[in-house]
Amino acid sequence: MSKPLIVQSDKTMLLEVDNPEFEACQLVVAKFAELEKSPEYLHTYRISPLSLWNAASIKMSADEIVECLEKYSRYSVPKNVVNEIKEQIGRYGKVKLVKEENGDLCIISNEKGFLQEISNHRAVQPYIEKTENDKIYIKKEFRGHIKQALIKIGFPVEDLAGYDEGNKYGFNLRPTTKSGRKFGMRDYQRASVEVFHAGGGNEGGSGVVVLPCGAGKTIVGIGVMQIVGAETLILVTNTLSIRQWKNEILDKTDIPESDIGEYSGEVKEIKPITIATYNILTHRKKKGGDFTHFHLFSANNWGLIVYDEVHLLPAPVFRMTSELQAKRRLGLTATLVREDGLEEDVFSLIGPKKYDVPWKELESKSWIAEAKCKEIRVSMEDDLRMRYSIADDREKFRLASENPEKLKAIGMIMKKHSESHLLVIGQYINQLEEISKTFKIPLITGKTPLGERQELYDAFRSGRIKSLVVSKVANFSIDLPDANIAIQVSGTFGSRQEEAQRLGRILRPKGEDNTAVFYSLISRDTNEERFGQNRQLFLTEQGYEYEIYTLDQFRESLEEKVGVQ
Repeated sequence: MSKPLIVQSDKTMLLEVDNPEFEACQLVVAKFAELEKSPEYLHTYRISPLSLWNAASIKMSADEIVECLEKYSRYSVPKNVVNEIKEQIGRYGKVKLVKEENGDLCIISNEKGFLQEISNHRAVQPYIEKTENDKIYIKKEFRGHIKQALIKIGFPVEDLAGYDEGNKYGFNLRPTTKSGRKFGMRDYQRASVEVFHAGGGNEGGSGVVVLPCGAGKTIVGIGVMQIVGAETLILVTNTLSIRQWKNEILDKTDIPESDIGEYSGEVKEIKPITIATYNILTHRKKKGGDFTHFHLFSANNWGLIVYDEVHLLPAPVFRMTSELQAKRRLGLTATLVREDGLEEDVFSLIGPKKYDVPWKELESKSWIAEAKCKEIRVSMEDDLRMRYSIADDREKFRLASENPEKLKAIGMIMKKHSESHLLVIGQYINQLEEISKTFKIPLITGKTPLGERQELYDAFRSGRIKSLVVSKVANFSIDLPDANIAIQVSGTFGSRQEEAQRLGRILRPKGEDNTAVFYSLISRDTNEERFGQNRQLFLTEQGYEYEIYTLDQFRESLEEKVGVQ
């Protein structure tokens, strides 16, 4: 039998989809390589220094990686690839940042050549205090800056300089939630907490936990808060996320409500547990002015900072984080992919990947719903096609996204899933208003008042309404456990992180019928189709099969099923 993987000397790898060993190979390869393309038959992965350092941070050895390549590779593995793997895996942890008893920060390494190369590099020199006794002493205020500079020149430093403990704050997890359900952390949640904390030693305390939407990242955050036992600042994407974190903390711990503060556009409270939005932290009165609320980072002697949806962390918060390296830092995300390419900054400033569970693994154990992904391609009417052909690129994308023919596909899907809890998610408000009016479904946008939004979400959860149309506000941290069908009608230029969030809306476990379907509606032969291929990367990266239909093929598949019945 032919092996599924072709490893090439430029460090790219081709993985054959239609091969019996595809899934087993993909599961391992995804731990140390980045997926670049995923059309129907061959997926392209690339081995990069960062992908290998992240693998090293979760204790993957060079031998394991080479063994995997040799096991699944159709041809012999190029020697330069093997050498690169050994070189980069070997680099992780070779350079360490430590704190001496008198509080001085210094870089140490058993490789004297490394230290010499580092001390002579222009990117690093501004942060060096002095060099003596085979140590490079660093100016204390630049602990984060030096890590950023080092990773850019190929030295992923392991930060063992320790943490300020912060103000103590202890609490307990409830054995039974306030709502009366039994509560205990799942095995993978507990494992991720323990790996992050590392017994309180300097090897733990900073890093990223990667878990699918619906797998309980908030519970991991609460578990880390409890094991650290200190006052905590939690940073989230929006005000609704503040409420959801607060509700989860109250439901699953004995922390009193009076100890939880909200710091947002509406309320400015600082309590032992404070939850703030990224937006408020990046607010400034005028362009180029100071950030009004950055004092929040020093407002309390925090022992832990939690970055929810760390892949969305705004660049100014990175800058502040570079000065917070003495605080324990936990990043939570469903994907390490950033559209701005700042993955290296996540690695150096928040910390390396500490724990990662593949979506399909959790799906197989019914911790999240089994998802099916289907793309339906619709045609354009002649008039719209003419307007499309003479428009600029941005307008082309909008015309393709708002194609009225998508209403036919929505009608078919709604008819097929008439008993399901269904979300229609999109980017353009005019389009969403049209869908809401046509199908008589309530609409939630950024302008919907928070109270009304909450009422509609509650009505959806309780089953009083079966369908919702939602704008981009539903991309982040919305807990709708009963949603099992999502129809994506338009999105953001093929954003993989957006795809992760939207798929996550339907992945919460469902009880008896633990399945969910994610539909994407795309205009045929347009730039939306091209961007759609980029979004597929994320789904195939997670091991999902992606079925593609034209509108006619989808209609026929429905008629066949009706005929069978």
